[in-house]
Amino acid sequence: MAEEKKLNIFEKYLTLWVFLCIAAGIILGRVAPDLALALDSFSIYQVSIPIAACLFFMMYPIMVKIDFAEVIQAGKMPKPVFLTLFVNWLIKPFTMYVIATFFLGYLFRDLLPGLEIVKSGQEVELWRSYVAGCILLGIAPCTAMVLIWGHLAEGNDGHTLVMVAINSLAMLVLYGPLGGLLLKVNAMPIPWKTILLSVFIYVALPLAAGYFSRKLIIRKKGLEWFQNRFLHCLAPVSIIALLATLALLFSFKGEIIINNPLTILWIAIPLFIQTVFIFGLTYALAKYFNLTYKDAAPSAMIGASNHFEVAIATSAMLFGLSSGAALATVVGVLIEVPVMLGLVAFCKRTCHWFRGCELKLPHCRPELAG
Repeated sequence: MAEEKKLNIFEKYLTLWVFLCIAAGIILGRVAPDLALALDSFSIYQVSIPIAACLFFMMYPIMVKIDFAEVIQAGKMPKPVFLTLFVNWLIKPFTMYVIATFFLGYLFRDLLPGLEIVKSGQEVELWRSYVAGCILLGIAPCTAMVLIWGHLAEGNDGHTLVMVAINSLAMLVLYGPLGGLLLKVNAMPIPWKTILLSVFIYVALPLAAGYFSRKLIIRKKGLEWFQNRFLHCLAPVSIIALLATLALLFSFKGEIIINNPLTILWIAIPLFIQTVFIFGLTYALAKYFNLTYKDAAPSAMIGASNHFEVAIATSAMLFGLSSGAALATVVGVLIEVPVMLGLVAFCKRTCHWFRGCELKLPHCRPELAG
C-alpha cells in the first residue's frame, strides 16, 4: 500500500504564508516605494523580470517531476482536453461578462460613482472600466500557476501540461477577437510580444530545463536517487517561489489596494462568484463524462484560474496602469490564491466522487467512486 502523502510545513500552512507575503509586499511598497518601482520597471515587453525569475523557480520543480510518457498518454485522451477548451473559450468569457456586468453595472453601480479618462483619452463610467478588467481576466485562461494548483490537488501533471500548451496556443488566436467582442472596441491591440515572452518564460523554459535535467540526473544517479533524494530536497522550492512572487507583485500594486479598500470588495464579489461557478461547472461536467479524479481536478482548476500577468499587462496597455480596468485585474490576483487553495482542498475532500480515486487520504473511499 502506497504511503500517504504528508504536507510539509509550507504546504500545510500555505494560506497563512500567502497572507503574510501579501502583507509584506504591501508594506515593502509603502516603506520602500523607490525599490518597488525600480523592480517593477525592470521588464521586457511589460513582463516583469523579477516575477519571471520567481515563476521559473515555481515551475521548474513541477516540470522536472513530469514523466513525458504521461504527457503523451494524456494527449491521447480527448475528453478532458475538449472539456477544458469548451469551458475556457465558449463558456467562461461570457459568464464573466454577464456576472461582472450584473454586479458592477447594476447591483453595485451606485457604490461606484464617477468617470475616468482612460489611456485613449476617452471618458468612461468607472464601473465600465472595472467590467473591462474583469473581461480581460475572463479571456485569459491560466497558463502558469495552474500547474501549482493541479499539483497540490494531486492531479495528472501530464494532462495539466498538455492543457497549458493548448491554452497558450489558443490564446494567441482567440484573445484578440473575444476581447474585441466583449469590450466592443475595434482592432483591439494585442500584446503579442508580452504573450509570447510569458509563454516562453513561464512554460517553455522551465519545461526544457526540467526535461533535460531529469534525463541527466536519472542517467547519472538513477531513478531511485532522483525520486528519494533530489525531489525531496527540491520540494519547498515551488512554494517559496510562489510566496516570493506574491510579495513582489503586491509591492508593485499594494498602494492601489490600500487606497481603494471598499472598491476592492465590490470587484472581488463577482470575481469570486465567477471562479467558483466555473470550477463547479467543470467539475460537474467531468463527473458527467466519467473522467478520473486525476483528470477532473486539473480540468476544473484550469477553468477557474486566470493568467493574471497577461491581463494586467493588457489592461495597462489599453487603459493605463492607474485605470479601473488595471485595478480589477489586480483584485483578480488578490483573491485567486486563497480561493484556489480552497478549491484544491475541496478537490481532495471529494476525490472519491470520481472513478480511479488513488489519493491515500482518510476521507477517501475509492469503493464509492463509480
